[in-house]
Amino acid sequence: MKITEIVCQLLRVPAVERKTASSQDAVLVRVRTDTGLEGIGEADSQPEVVKAIIDAPYSHNIACGLRELLIGEDPLDTARLWQKMHRSTMYFGRSSVTITAMAAIDMALWDLKGKQFGAPIYQLLGGKQHDRIQAYASCLFGRDGKQTRDIAQRWVEAGYQAIKFGWEPMGQSLKLDLDLVRGGREGIGDGTLLIDAGCIWDARTALKRAQAFEQFDLTWLEEPLRPDDVAGYRWLRNRSPIPIAGGEQECGRESWRPFIDAQAFDIYQVDLARNGFTEADYIKQRVQEIGARLCNHCYTSPVTVAASLHWLCTCRDTFLFEDCVDDSPLRHKLTKERVQATDGWITVPEGPGLGVTLDEDFVAEFLIDESGRAGSSTEHKLAKKGRPIAAH
Repeated sequence: MKITEIVCQLLRVPAVERKTASSQDAVLVRVRTDTGLEGIGEADSQPEVVKAIIDAPYSHNIACGLRELLIGEDPLDTARLWQKMHRSTMYFGRSSVTITAMAAIDMALWDLKGKQFGAPIYQLLGGKQHDRIQAYASCLFGRDGKQTRDIAQRWVEAGYQAIKFGWEPMGQSLKLDLDLVRGGREGIGDGTLLIDAGCIWDARTALKRAQAFEQFDLTWLEEPLRPDDVAGYRWLRNRSPIPIAGGEQECGRESWRPFIDAQAFDIYQVDLARNGFTEADYIKQRVQEIGARLCNHCYTSPVTVAASLHWLCTCRDTFLFEDCVDDSPLRHKLTKERVQATDGWITVPEGPGLGVTLDEDFVAEFLIDESGRAGSSTEHKLAKKGRPIAAH
């Protein structure tokens, strides 16, 4: 079996809001083979930049576009192909967006591998240790404590007993921060409350906030510091009365290594759409060695939700799953299967590979052409007719 095509598709909902959320657009990667099998993957990154990295032509041996590297290769050689991509992008890769593009391809390769062997990905990773996982409703803060309380009550009524609030407007003042967290606790009652600060404080301010939030019995305080502050996170984790979670921005093992070596977090949040299965499996082993806990980060489409479930169910001490409840069609309609929690619990897909199937009508409707418009490109027209889409 050989790779014959790698197709990169950009999707965007009609009205993109100015907010911190990644369920408003998506970049899909489709790896096709001479046997007719196709694997799908997704990157949580800037879609146009990911596409440029995949589509880029050969420049020289360590500055090469990803498609150029993989056409003609055996898609089952996932570890070798990761190493090939990593070395051949040395001059513009090593971390950040190039790794996310590699992660999308890697996800698609594992989907292909599962389809080839008729097995769900979790079996290829060594077998699941959890049939279902408690899901937390992941959402943004309201504008104040009252609106945050109302949002929490909505998701409790929907069956969730764990909720996370994050990002704006936290960080404007101690008074507002306390109001927001108090509203979340009032709304969820005795359930599991998680707070994502959104990378806004220095270490000493974060410690003061953690001490102020202790009364609200948080399960974790997520990303209180800027992402690169390894020393600050280690200092904070050793003093905070609340467990510290973080790492969603990290891409690949070299990005994760300093945090793991420093034991900087209590909970390591790995995004499969920023790491892929090959690296996420390595990161899992390292984190489990130091006795810390793992959780997924996922705020995109059901493709990444499915990937996250396959990976997280193989982790020994899994206790929560991030379930994005953003009201976006990309979150709920991209695949024919609805991959969302029921009564606060989410189960792992059992089909081969990722176990999800793209809704091609939806893809065609939201596909972006080169002018930035949805639903009017050649790819859209071909997809609507069920015809193959050529790589470009």
